[in-house]
Amino acid sequence: MARISLTPRRSLLFRATEWYSKRTYGKVLDPARALAHNPRVLWSDLRFEQSLARWNQLDADLKTLAVMTTAASIGCSWCMDFGHWESGRRGMDTRKLHDVPVWRDSDSYTSLERDVMEYAEAMTANPPQVEDELAERLLTALGEPAFVELTAMVAVENLRSRMNTALGLTSQGFKDHCEIPDGPRAAVR
Repeated sequence: MARISLTPRRSLLFRATEWYSKRTYGKVLDPARALAHNPRVLWSDLRFEQSLARWNQLDADLKTLAVMTTAASIGCSWCMDFGHWESGRRGMDTRKLHDVPVWRDSDSYTSLERDVMEYAEAMTANPPQVEDELAERLLTALGEPAFVELTAMVAVENLRSRMNTALGLTSQGFKDHCEIPDGPRAAVR
């Protein structure tokens, strides 16, 4: 259950956000409802997310795997639910999406995808535990612009997942069934 009311004051900004969210996603996103209690935070978040949507140096599927691995490592069921739905709608392989929480035991991923997921977990560890060898493999495979974008996306998802989890936001029902096994957070070294 959310730790904050999901019925904020109906400011003009929140009403516009509600309209856009319903039109785009079919429902109002709970993170927007929570952030709407502070219109400056909501406005900054909306502008930031619009900017992120224009980043295009990293392959969309690799970006998704990095984001969802981060969310699984933190234990954000809202992020996993929404990420699965959004990426599945975009046409990403649903088996890859389903296997994210147990990616180390799945044969669904290429070596590059595994490196991206390992990097997301290593960055999400506290303190971060990125090894030079892994970073070098990714730099070689992706190039510097995509590597920077990968790094930034993992950091952004840490912000999203940690904020949603701290606010008590959970799966909003975008995916039929959203589960995060107990294992992924333990896998973060």
